[in-house]
Amino acid sequence: MNTSSGVPAVKALVFDVFGTVVDWRISLIDDFTAWSKTRGIQGDWTGLVDAWRGAYVPSMDEVRKHPERGYLALDTLHRQSLEKLVTQFAISGLTEDDLSYMTLGWHRLHPWSDSVSGLTRLKTKFTIGTLSNGNVALLNNMAKHAGLPWDLILSAELFEHYKPDREVYLGAARLLGLQPEQVMMVAAHNNDLKAAQDLGLKTGFVARPTEYGPLQKRDFKADGDWDVVATDFNDLAARLGC
Repeated sequence: MNTSSGVPAVKALVFDVFGTVVDWRISLIDDFTAWSKTRGIQGDWTGLVDAWRGAYVPSMDEVRKHPERGYLALDTLHRQSLEKLVTQFAISGLTEDDLSYMTLGWHRLHPWSDSVSGLTRLKTKFTIGTLSNGNVALLNNMAKHAGLPWDLILSAELFEHYKPDREVYLGAARLLGLQPEQVMMVAAHNNDLKAAQDLGLKTGFVARPTEYGPLQKRDFKADGDWDVVATDFNDLAARLGC
């Protein structure tokens, strides 16, 4: 690796997925809009998707607050949140199959336009994998659906902790057989990178300024002293000598 990049020891890149690699918002809105027409179901899909994502962090926080209840995978949390939201948004006529289809929408997300090409370039030089709060089945199915060329799937589920818990970042390095400084966390979220940096991982920031659509309030730019700041995955690949 080119030492001018400032990260000569890096051997593996691990990626946040939701928002960094895939466009969860537009993927789900378009999916549910098309699907609901075939089912004759009406709903505010934009509002529901935004509220569903808004329930993401609070649902994981509940898992942290109540370890006595055991770890719950993200698919389970997504389903629990959805059941509340369809009532809140007065979406009626949904069957069990409908709720399952919607929950599995997170398995069918589409990549940003640069994701596959950039990851393919990065894969020529580094081990690349996920490091996401998504569960293993979700991330695996998403990779197949979106054509994401991961070398491996690393998930919060493997460590029974959610990011930004230290067990996730350090567990990823351990499973890769690497020291933390040999692993670069790549994310579009400054808080994810800060947690990784504090534990000794290298950091790469790629802005996704449309992730939350008009609701985006942060992460328009790099807010920390990250090792690499790139405009997209192809720029990241170029900066890392791929």
